[in-house]
Amino acid sequence: MKITLKKETLLKPLQTVIGVVERKHTMPILSNILLHLHEGTLTLTATDLEIELIGKITDIESHSGDGKMTLPGRKLFDIVRSLQDNALVTLSLGKNQKVTIESLKSKFTLSSFNSDEFPMVDSQLGEQHVMILEKDFLFLLKRTAFAMAHQDVRYFLNGMLLELDSQHLKVVATDGHRLAVSSLPLKSEVQLMQLILPRKAVLELLRLLSDREVQLTMTLGHTHVRFQMDQLTFTTKLLDGRYPDYHRVIPKESNHLVTIDQEAFKSALSRAAILSNEKFRGVRLQFSNHQLMISANNPEREEAQEELDIAYEGAAIDIGFNVGYLLDILNVIDAQKIQFSLGSGNASALIREHFETDATPVSHQSLFVVMPVRI
Repeated sequence: MKITLKKETLLKPLQTVIGVVERKHTMPILSNILLHLHEGTLTLTATDLEIELIGKITDIESHSGDGKMTLPGRKLFDIVRSLQDNALVTLSLGKNQKVTIESLKSKFTLSSFNSDEFPMVDSQLGEQHVMILEKDFLFLLKRTAFAMAHQDVRYFLNGMLLELDSQHLKVVATDGHRLAVSSLPLKSEVQLMQLILPRKAVLELLRLLSDREVQLTMTLGHTHVRFQMDQLTFTTKLLDGRYPDYHRVIPKESNHLVTIDQEAFKSALSRAAILSNEKFRGVRLQFSNHQLMISANNPEREEAQEELDIAYEGAAIDIGFNVGYLLDILNVIDAQKIQFSLGSGNASALIREHFETDATPVSHQSLFVVMPVRI
């Protein structure tokens, strides 16, 4: 087995799959990348047993003998990256599982594992397929990923729920203190399904996806889900467990509706946060007729106050929030204005984007829930 291709042709998919390769693992072969040459197409596969990422290369200068080889991922990446630009690279599998890498006057010999020992995910995952634009799926992830839990004992919260029905794809994340839900209409006909993506898979997808208007195909299985992109195939195990009924924590629409300019609110919160308690990050919001007072203080008896004009007429409401949670929401909202739906000072707040009635309707829908804190 012998392959010759340009440095840049090999380096790009290597950069993509290398993030999955574990530096230290109880199974040494998982630090390797599987190279599979078949009918002029070279695939590079990396896995950590939870995630599998396959990059495809069709632009090969020359090749002989279909076959497979494994190479230490980090070493291969470092070698290829260090080679001269636009140089040709030749990889040859020799005797005793040794692989030779040659480029111009450079030559490297690396040890290789038996390729038959490399673990692969079953190619037959399921019969349900969902088509969505890559940019749309990335949009859903960005709107919700911040609300995932991190190292929570409730392991199913350390991930993201995908809920599919015949009309919508919903993405949900919560850490028990805040909730983010975003949805888009679906053209694919699928059965009602709920899948929980692990946190690592979500972060990897955020790295891999782009704002391109190209089709992304999701293949849905009971234990895995696969995302097929142009030259990439990403497969991840699903978290086993039942996601909590998020509908129960979404407050019912309240009569206390507050409309606030998003940029002005974010700026005021950012300034007030400077003097908030570093541990609890609490800010106090006092809503009254046409006015919002934002205040924060810390154990050093330092105080910050911000005043904003708002669209609100009703009873005064005094409520505290973790300012980091509010800023996380504002950082993913595109609309010029947001709408708070408030109950009392002890009830969770429902936050949505607010669009003028004559504005062009948007296909996506997002909502955010934040629990109050004592100030």
